Amino acid sequence: MRAAPTPTTPPLAGGETGPAALRPLLDTVLDALHDGAVTRGGPLPAGGPDAVTARVREALGEALPDTGTTPHDALRTLTRALAAGAADPAHPLCAAHLHTPPLALAVAADLAASALNPSLDSWDQAPAASALEELVTRALAGEVYPRNPHAPRPDALVTTGGTESNQLALLLARERHGPGHPVQTVVGADAHHSFHRAAWLLGLPEPVTVPAPNGTLDPVALDEALTDLHGPLLVAATAGTTDTGRIDPLPEIADLCAAHGADLHVDAAYGGPVLFSDTHRHLLAGIERAHSVTLDLHKLGWLPAAAGILAVRDAADLAPLAHTADYLNADDDTDAGLPDLLGRSPRTTRRPDILKIAVLLRALGRTGLGSLVDRCCALAQDLADLAEKRPGLELYERPTLTTVLFRPRDADDATVATIRRTLLTEGRAVLGRARADGRLWLKATLLNPHATPGDLDTLVTLVEGSTDR
Repeated sequence: MRAAPTPTTPPLAGGETGPAALRPLLDTVLDALHDGAVTRGGPLPAGGPDAVTARVREALGEALPDTGTTPHDALRTLTRALAAGAADPAHPLCAAHLHTPPLALAVAADLAASALNPSLDSWDQAPAASALEELVTRALAGEVYPRNPHAPRPDALVTTGGTESNQLALLLARERHGPGHPVQTVVGADAHHSFHRAAWLLGLPEPVTVPAPNGTLDPVALDEALTDLHGPLLVAATAGTTDTGRIDPLPEIADLCAAHGADLHVDAAYGGPVLFSDTHRHLLAGIERAHSVTLDLHKLGWLPAAAGILAVRDAADLAPLAHTADYLNADDDTDAGLPDLLGRSPRTTRRPDILKIAVLLRALGRTGLGSLVDRCCALAQDLADLAEKRPGLELYERPTLTTVLFRPRDADDATVATIRRTLLTEGRAVLGRARADGRLWLKATLLNPHATPGDLDTLVTLVEGSTDR
């Protein structure tokens, strides 16, 4: 007979008693998050890597002690240290990457998912979560591929993000054409690096890269490449490049793919949520002609990672992912009506990331999400205006989405790089870097709908001040 739990056995998060056990711990976490943010006092900690590591080492103490402290002490100490040492995307001057500040309601939903801890690899581990995933992914697929009774039924999978989605797109293309016919991927010069890694992992030829002279894939060069290449072809277009946020000419690319018999995938990891905006949706015209589309809601979607989506025009394309493990999806269970979940991902254990997606969609709706997209796009235009008006600054181009490239006028690349690192080390601002037109630019990726024109003015003033040192 097993021993019963003792009074010192740590409580669980689930069940009827779980919420009562969580409540005081959450108070500790929330207080520590607040205290850490106050201690940090800016968008990231000052002092650089060595100083941050020293503070974390001091807070951690012995990583695996013989005797532990208490739950509240461990939570308080390490959460405060993590918050104090964070690059916080909720701070308006933290604007380097496609790293969104998550909405509070989405983080709360993520807590519920963690407490219940379903795993979406068999129905008996995730009855409600599997039903929720099916309903919500089909709705998202319908957003990418408008419903047409005469077209195949679209579908979508939940992924860890753009890298996994792009790899799955190459995998599905490979399987569509079968063994002995390796798919040749064709990408623009500004395409995401994940396509090259995916081709390597899948044993496919190295992608052919065609020029992107204006930051977008050149249709003339693509036509020439498709004419010269032979065998199955997959063109990977981009809707929201990492460096500039530019969108490839999707209708022209779709026309060329149709003319040459090539498959089309669109990496809209960044730009995909523009679909929710009535004002900006036209930027993605033609996306519905793709065989598959990558979409990340942990970028321009305000969800905590991970919240990736791979949408496919024809649900039948997902058939190659089918897989059987008798302890998870035995044939007789499937025949008896238990949903088979292994074909929904190449992963086995999968947390229910669909919950936070569903909560976001239900709470905000298309209109609410679209207004957040519009707000961040407007902020990017405001920052571009500031950069154009300041005589000491140079703007690369008017932004397409929420990415703005600018730099001190007449500065060399070494100076631009030093300004960025100085602002990081001092904990004043987090800006990215991008190379365009053969020069290095400071990159601001504006994903914080709470940022104000005053915050943007502070940002450019900091850059100008660093130039004068």
